[in-house]
Amino acid sequence: MAGDRSGLTAILISGPTASGKSAVALELAERFGGDVINADSMQVYRELKLLTARPEPADMAGIPHHLYGTVEVAESYSVGHWLADAAAALKAAQETRRLPILVGGTGLYFKALLEGLSPLPDIPPETRELWRERSERLDAEGLFAELKARDPVMAERLMPSDKQRVVRALEVIAATGITLAEWQGTPGTPTLQTDDVLKLVVAPERELLYRAIDARFDRMIDEGAIDEVRALVDLRLRPGLPAMRALGVRELAACLAGTATLEEAATKAKTESRRYAKRQMSWTRRFMADWEWFADGSSAVEAASAHNTT
Repeated sequence: MAGDRSGLTAILISGPTASGKSAVALELAERFGGDVINADSMQVYRELKLLTARPEPADMAGIPHHLYGTVEVAESYSVGHWLADAAAALKAAQETRRLPILVGGTGLYFKALLEGLSPLPDIPPETRELWRERSERLDAEGLFAELKARDPVMAERLMPSDKQRVVRALEVIAATGITLAEWQGTPGTPTLQTDDVLKLVVAPERELLYRAIDARFDRMIDEGAIDEVRALVDLRLRPGLPAMRALGVRELAACLAGTATLEEAATKAKTESRRYAKRQMSWTRRFMADWEWFADGSSAVEAASAHNTT
C-alpha cells in the first residue's frame, strides 16, 4: 500500500467515548498512508457534528475519511447499513493501496465486521407499521415486557430503554414465528478476515476518562451544541429514531424546552456520558478481550508503529 510498509491489511481502533481513539487513527493514517473509516453509530449523522465529536475539517485535510456525516438524522441507520457502507469504504482504500483504519466506539459494528451478520428475513411493511404504532403508544417498559414474554433470550441481551432494537426483535418474531435470538444463532460471513489485522483498544483509567468526558462536553457547549440541538428539535423527528439517542440531545432539548437550566442539562449529560462509557467498557471487556489494550493513545500509536517494517 502506498505509504504503508506495515504488512497489515487493516487497523481497528475501539474504546469508550472521549478516550482519544480518533487522534490515534489520525496519527496512524499519517504514518502509514491510511484511510480513516468511521465505526461510530452517531458520527454518521450529518446534523450532529458537535455532539458526536466528529473530526474537524482541518484534521481530515489530506487524509481520506469515510462514513462521517453521510446520513440524515431522519434515517434509521442500522448495523446492516453500516456494514455495507464499510465494505465499500474498505474496497475503496484497498483499490488505492491505502491502509484501512477503522475507528469508533460502537462495538457491535466491529463484531459484525469480523464475524458477519446473521441472515434476517424481510419484514412485511404492515408488520413494521403495526409495531411502529405500538411503540408510539407504549412506553419502553411496556414494549420490553412484551419482548420478555415473546423472546426472553433476546430480552436478556437488550436494554429496556433501547426501543429501536426491542421493536426490531418484536417485528421479527411477529413476522416469522422465530425469535431474533434464534435467527442470530445462524453464523454470518465476515466482511474482514482477521489475518494481518491489528486490533487496538484505547481504555484510559476511569478518572482520567471521566475528566475528559466532562471537559469535552464543556467544549461542545462553548462551540454551539445547544444550537445544534435546537436545529434537531425543529425537525420534529420521531423520538424513536437512533439520532435522537445521541449523548446530550435529550438533556439540551430539556433546556430548550425550559424544563432544565443549561447547568442542570450539562451536569445530567455528563453523567449519562460517563454511564455510557461504563457500558462501552463492559461490552469491550466481554467481546474484545483478545484485542491489544492501551491506557493512552500514545502507547497505542507506538505499538502500532512497531508493526511497521523497513
